[in-house]
Amino acid sequence: MITKILKFKSSFINLVRFNRYNSSTNILHPSELPQLHPLLIKRVDILKNDLQNLSIKLESQYNEEIQTNYDKISSILSKYEEFNSVRSEITELYNITDSELIKDATMEITNLQPKYTDLIKELNYHLIPPIKFAEKPCIIEMHPGVGGSEAALFTFDLLQMYINFCHFKKWKFTIISMNKNSSGFINEAILSIDEPGSYDTIRFESGVHRVQRIPETETKGRVHTSTAAVVVLPKISEGNESTLVEDEKFFKPNEIRIEYMRASGKGGQHVNTTDSAVRIVHLPTGIIVKQQDERSQPRNKAKAFALLRSKLAEIERIEEINFQKSIRNEQVSTTDRSDKIRTYNYPQNRITDHRCNFSLHDIDGCMKGNKLIEIINKLKEDDYKTRLRQLIGDYSTK
Repeated sequence: MITKILKFKSSFINLVRFNRYNSSTNILHPSELPQLHPLLIKRVDILKNDLQNLSIKLESQYNEEIQTNYDKISSILSKYEEFNSVRSEITELYNITDSELIKDATMEITNLQPKYTDLIKELNYHLIPPIKFAEKPCIIEMHPGVGGSEAALFTFDLLQMYINFCHFKKWKFTIISMNKNSSGFINEAILSIDEPGSYDTIRFESGVHRVQRIPETETKGRVHTSTAAVVVLPKISEGNESTLVEDEKFFKPNEIRIEYMRASGKGGQHVNTTDSAVRIVHLPTGIIVKQQDERSQPRNKAKAFALLRSKLAEIERIEEINFQKSIRNEQVSTTDRSDKIRTYNYPQNRITDHRCNFSLHDIDGCMKGNKLIEIINKLKEDDYKTRLRQLIGDYSTK
């Protein structure tokens, strides 16, 4: 009988407390707040262990990539501690029954709940196991697709967009090569983004980009549709003369064929006068890379080897998630207009990413680099949901 009375009293107090907090506010009970998935909480222990191992490595020798990973994991664990602290504070404030303190407690909870929501969103993304090569810098390859000279102009616009994005993020970058045809239009551009971890952000750009706009040469005001293909690769090697020996050792002698030739293209006294251009064929996969922008044959060779290693690394990543396709078939199966990931509609001032059905009505802001992050963040949200489902599915089958 006493137990029943105590239970009734406890329920009555909770009901009174609930009515006080919810009569004029939208405050949620602590149990109604979003929660981290138990599998993500288990990931915290894994990260703590990873942090300890990285700390030991840094004590013996400094490495920029290891330091970047250490800082990233430290930040995630700090957010997790902050999340627990905020959650405890909300619970304590909610349990206040003193009528004189409830008003102040309500205001505190009102301020804390948005912070709690932001923290859990951030942790939801960062506690998911990272993709392979997430910590690496990246290389972006761009090629014109359908649309002739307008496609080439759009490819150049995309190159400028990624350069502007690097400026916006304060990332270092290098144009590895930019080749033009006899008419002066771009037919390939390769950009290296040297920021560790940039691959995890830029990888969403892989695919066919479609543009709808009126070309400057169009006299009748008709809207033309053109495309450009973008391939994003993890950067495995720095691609300079100091890494050339290591890159060459990575391959068996019978795996590659190296060809030297005279550079082709416009102008320059070195063009067509020395065998500075380098082409490497990876025989097992048939991948061909060519570099000719540098006057020095060793520098072109180093760039070609770095690009080849990046292509092979991306194939390795894709095969690891059971996609048995080559890198180009996986990321860009065709440059046809219908096979697109994103449309840039200039007349409507709209960019639509078809993978997440998100539209941004600010083409100029996106091409200047500062608005591209809004599209990428939406893609990250979708990617998080997919990878969480995969994590739960993998765990449930064990």
